[in-house]
Formats: sequence, C-alpha cells, structure tokens
Amino acid sequence: MTVTKVRQVVEVVTDRVTFTAAPDQLLGTPDGWVHARDTQGTVIAWTPARKLCRQRLSITPGYDFGYLMGATCSDGTVGRNYVSLVVNDERFAERYARCLSTATGLDARLEAVTRPSGYLQRDAPGFRVRVVSSYLADSMRQYVGGDAHHMRQRFPRVVLRDRPTFDGFLDGYADGDGCTVKGGRVLVSANVPFLTELSCVVGARFTPSASGAASHLLVTDRWSSRGTFRPEQHPIQLRESGWSQVHEVRPRVADSKPYTLYSYRLAPHPGFLVNGHLARQPW
Repeated sequence: MTVTKVRQVVEVVTDRVTFTAAPDQLLGTPDGWVHARDTQGTVIAWTPARKLCRQRLSITPGYDFGYLMGATCSDGTVGRNYVSLVVNDERFAERYARCLSTATGLDARLEAVTRPSGYLQRDAPGFRVRVVSSYLADSMRQYVGGDAHHMRQRFPRVVLRDRPTFDGFLDGYADGDGCTVKGGRVLVSANVPFLTELSCVVGARFTPSASGAASHLLVTDRWSSRGTFRPEQHPIQLRESGWSQVHEVRPRVADSKPYTLYSYRLAPHPGFLVNGHLARQPW
C-alpha cells in the first residue's frame, strides 16, 4: 500500500456510488484500463464487494439441477438471499429438497408449515423447503434473466446443456404447475414469453390464452422424436462481476488541506476494488 498527498482529484459518479480517485487512476472498462479522468460515458467493471466473502457453491448440472430449476420456476420463491418452495404435496417437497441438496451441496430440509387457503377459508397444512444462500439466489436470478418473479422470469436456457438436465426441468415444472394427461403433460403459466420459448424447444404448437388467464402448453411424451432439442452451453457458475455506467467525472482541487489517496497492490494481482469498482495501480 502507498499513500500520496495530492492537490487534484476527480469524483467518478456511477450507477452505484460516487467515489474519489486520482485523475490517472486506472479503472477497468470493456476496452481495457482507462484513466479515471477519461471514463465519462463508458462503463467500468463492478462487483458487490460485500458478497466476495460469502460461501460459493459448486453447482452440478444434471437431472437434479434441472428439477431444481423447473420446480423453482413453477412454484418456488427466490428472495434476496434465499430460495424456498412451499407446497401441499409432501412427496414433491421431499423430491425438491433432495434435488437441491444434490445439485448444490446445501443442506435442504423439509419442515411442516401452515398457510392461508382462500378456497378452504382457513389455514391449510403444507411443507416448506428453504435454504439461505445469496449465492444460490443470485445464480437463480442469473439463469432466468435477472428477475425471478414468475411473471417476468425468462426461460432458463441453462437447462438445455443436455437431455438429463432438460428432462429434470420438465419433471420439476410439471410437478409444480402441471398435470399429467393421456400421452403427455400440460404445463400452465401466465408468463406467455416463457411458454413460447419452451414450446420451441419441445416442438409444440402454443396458443396463448385469449382471455389473459393462464396459458397451457401440451408436451407430449414423444416430443423428443421431433428433433427440436439442441444442446446449448451456458454458464452454471455465477458471474459475480458486472458493469456500472459512469455518468459524470468531476474535477476537484483542494483549497487548503490536500487529498490523501491510497493505492494497493495485492500480489500477485495488481488490481483492487474502489467501492466495488475494479482499479489498479498506474503503470
């Protein structure tokens, strides 16, 4: 670490925060390292610094991972730092817990709960599986396009990496928001773009509900014979870094007391974070 007294600095205003740096401080951008004074109008690398010390998971693809994704997309909840499923069917909850543990290594347990029932007009018994992990919650949001709300989530193409993973997804979704019919299964959702994308994968015709209610997608047991499934490779592990827009760079000159700037070198890596923004020592 080095300490420097200077008379001139710049304030870099980003989406996340405003921070002070030396004018020639190097910041990471898509085009490489750029001096702080020249970053206005571009984006700089950013990551939530407080999350760097959390437990990271080794998520394993396969049937169990696919089932976890399908059940969560249909009936689960992704919170700020947790993932949960609350259902009436004990066997469904047990299967979800088993698949979650196998795919992530987390200790997922079943617990009995009660929840209000509008149909029965009283509390009804149910079963909950809940794990606290901001890493898993952020991963789930990444898989469905950033927003895990059931009406805004996108079809998680990460489940297309192979047939076992996708078969698990179909089973998990059907157990949550589906039913078995002769020769196949019917999947239900009010999220039309989600079902539209899924219908292309299974080669099914899909007509959204004209009334605005939940739509139905029929997936026959012979869907794979249509040859519409194409494996795709998408990241399983969480991308913890992103980009933050630089809106303004403000020059600042000290009136009397000089500014104190600190620079770090964490060997063997030259970079460090300034309020979560990637920086490094000048050349």
